[in-house]
Amino acid sequence: MAKLGLIAGAGALPISLAVHCRTVGRPVFVVRLRGFAGAELTAFDGVEAGVAELGKGLSALRRAGCDAVCFAGKVDRPHLPALKPDLRGLAALPGAIAAARKGDDSLLSFLIREFEREGFRVEGAHEVMQSLTLPEGPLGRHTPAAIHLVDVARALEAARAIGGLDIGQAAVACDGLVLALEAQEGTDAMLQRVASLPATIRGSADRPRGVLAKATKPGQELRVDLPTIGPETVRRAAQAGLAGIAGESGRILVLDRGETIRLADAAGLFVVGVA
Repeated sequence: MAKLGLIAGAGALPISLAVHCRTVGRPVFVVRLRGFAGAELTAFDGVEAGVAELGKGLSALRRAGCDAVCFAGKVDRPHLPALKPDLRGLAALPGAIAAARKGDDSLLSFLIREFEREGFRVEGAHEVMQSLTLPEGPLGRHTPAAIHLVDVARALEAARAIGGLDIGQAAVACDGLVLALEAQEGTDAMLQRVASLPATIRGSADRPRGVLAKATKPGQELRVDLPTIGPETVRRAAQAGLAGIAGESGRILVLDRGETIRLADAAGLFVVGVA
C-alpha cells in the first residue's frame, strides 16, 4: 500500500482515517492544518502547517516518502489578510482566490490539481477506507414508512438544487414542505434552526416527522468534501423531531458507524441510503 499523506482539518474524519491506516498497516503521514486539526493527530508521524504554507506541506510529504494524499476534515474559509503564505503558497494564491470566487468546489478542485502537478495521487476518504460510505437501504433497525418517502424525495431534491449553486449539501423537509437549507453554517447549525421552528410545522419526540437529506453537488469532485453524517447528526436530528436521515448511497460518509447506528436505533430514527 502506498504511503498516504493525510491533509487533516477539523472533525472526526481525519482521525478515523489515520486510525484505519494504522489498523490495516498502511503507512501514513499527517499534515495537521494549524487551527483545525485535532490534538489526537499528534500521535501520528506528521507535521503542522498553516493553510497557506503549501511549500512546507509538500516538502514534508516528499521527505516522508508519500505517494498519495487525502484531504479530510473541515477547514473554514480563511480571512485572506490573515494568511501567511510561504513562497509556494504565494505562487498558488492568485489561482486559489480566482477559484474561490466560483465556489467551494472550484477551490477544492484547484487544490487537487496543485497536488497532482507535484506528482501526488489524490485519494478520496471513501477510497482510503471503503467501509465509510452509506450503503443502499436502511442502516440500523428502522426503515422509512411510505409516509416518509415523500419527504425523503423532497429533501434530496432540495439538497441537490442548492448543491447545483454550490451553496450546501443538505436540506430538511417535513410533510412535503422544505423547512431548511444548509449554507455555510453547516448541518448541525441547520438542524438547530429546525429545532427552533414552531411545533406545528415540524416533528417532535412523541410524533417524529420530517427528514434530513444529504447529497453531493452535481458534478462535484468526489475525492474531497463528500457529505458526512455521524453520531452528532443523529442527536441533532432527534432533537429537531425528525423521523429519519437519508443520503445518496455510496456518496455519503458515515462517521463512527457503530455509534451512529446505536443512537439512531435508540431514538427510533431511520438512516437510509438511496440509489
